[in-house]
Amino acid sequence: MNNPIVIIPQPVSIRPGEGFFTIDDATTMFVSEGAGRVADLLERILGSKSVATAEPANITVTLVDEPIPAEGYRLTVTTEGISLIAPDEVGLLHGVQTLRQLLPPEMVNGRSGSARVPAVAIEDHPRFVWRGAHLDVGRRMFPVAFIKKFVDLLAFHKINVFHWHLTEDQGWRIEVDRYPRLAEISAWRSSTPIPGTTDSSDDEPYGGFYTKDEIRDVVAHAERLGVTVVPEIELPGHTVAVLAAYPELGCTGGDYSVRTTWGIEDDVFCAGKDSVFEFLEGVFEEVLDLFPGHYIHIGGDECPKVRWSQCPDCQRRIRDEGLADEHELQSWFIGRVGRHLHDKGRSIIGWDEILEGGLPPGAAVMSWRGTEGGIAAASQGHQVVMAPTSHCYFDYYQSADRNSEPPAFPNSLLALEKVYGFDPLGGVPPEQHLMVMGGQSNLWTEHVPSGEQAEYQQYPRGCAMAEALWSAMPSGGRDFTEFIDRLGLHQGRLDAMDVNYRHPTPDTPIGKPPTGNRPT
Repeated sequence: MNNPIVIIPQPVSIRPGEGFFTIDDATTMFVSEGAGRVADLLERILGSKSVATAEPANITVTLVDEPIPAEGYRLTVTTEGISLIAPDEVGLLHGVQTLRQLLPPEMVNGRSGSARVPAVAIEDHPRFVWRGAHLDVGRRMFPVAFIKKFVDLLAFHKINVFHWHLTEDQGWRIEVDRYPRLAEISAWRSSTPIPGTTDSSDDEPYGGFYTKDEIRDVVAHAERLGVTVVPEIELPGHTVAVLAAYPELGCTGGDYSVRTTWGIEDDVFCAGKDSVFEFLEGVFEEVLDLFPGHYIHIGGDECPKVRWSQCPDCQRRIRDEGLADEHELQSWFIGRVGRHLHDKGRSIIGWDEILEGGLPPGAAVMSWRGTEGGIAAASQGHQVVMAPTSHCYFDYYQSADRNSEPPAFPNSLLALEKVYGFDPLGGVPPEQHLMVMGGQSNLWTEHVPSGEQAEYQQYPRGCAMAEALWSAMPSGGRDFTEFIDRLGLHQGRLDAMDVNYRHPTPDTPIGKPPTGNRPT
């Protein structure tokens, strides 16, 4: 009996055939020159070590000059063999992930014995170019092995951007040779709030950082899978951890310490001191060497202006630059950083607060406070990624029954069905659709103390987000019941990949929360 043909995210076209093709130890492969990443992935998944130097072979993977959209592919399985074609290597990588989902679920991590692949013809390409997933490691740090597994799961679901939130008031997580106190001081806090509480701490020192070699390892791992890593270096707010190590970069030069509670800190980078920009340029010189992608996320969110309003240096900057107020000062700050990165061949992307006071040229906006900021940015000719809290915040509870869930962001709810209905173009005027690059999920970790819970928060909502960003929007909207039916088989794949996902049912989402995380 053929395996059911269930693919997440749903391809553009699936035409089932008759019969199946059997992959075994005698199966050979041919992979086009220039697609080495694809050959490596195929060998890992299929277990076939025989890569033919020329056709014919049982499995052929070919780069072609055909009118297939970017990142698209065509996968054909017959009783005689398997053919995968695409105009670019990333498209071939996506095709291999689809082939992986055609295998029996228990073989998703690698073939053992013979595997029957159902005959099918699949044509596929993504709806959006930015299909992202964000992970906050400033509040909670996760081992490199978990980060690589997180990226593996993104690639499996054709998510192509890993937004790595590396710096926060509560911890700096990236090694910078020029500023060693970032690792010595900014990476460590004296205690951490207990998940699910607002006034209780564990009184345990917490911290750490990723070395440059570890970051290079993650970036190379992601690149092999067709995933771009976008680092986030927060500025001008969410920076008190930096000020704890380099107090001269703040407005008061005061007695700063790495924040041990959640929320927003009044102390931020001083916008009036040139030394702040010298520091940031030194940091970005090393960041750019580690992350080759085009976009650098600079945060820009939740920056209180109270220190700037009282700071002589900031007020002098406002006068000297002819700015109207502290909001325009933030725009000036972002613009100065943006111009520096532009001169280095990169572009900035920031949360929608960077709209305050006007956007610098070339900046892209990640809209989280609803979609209004994204629509405003698009109307001004700026690229946009939609990530509103209403559909994209995976630190929210998944059920109204709090007793069935581990601690999450207070008074919040984001059910699987709501995620599945996400449309980054919702409410966007048609003439601005081309400015919307896509969307992404965001997993903040104030209440997520372990990788086990991070997976629980991410999946299966990550499956729904992947389909919302990859698959074409049906004219009548998405069919959640049909998705749940497919998710039933897909859960077997998540089991095989050892994912601690939440177990949903079509009508009553019920969960098996991770153990050991709820405070006593």
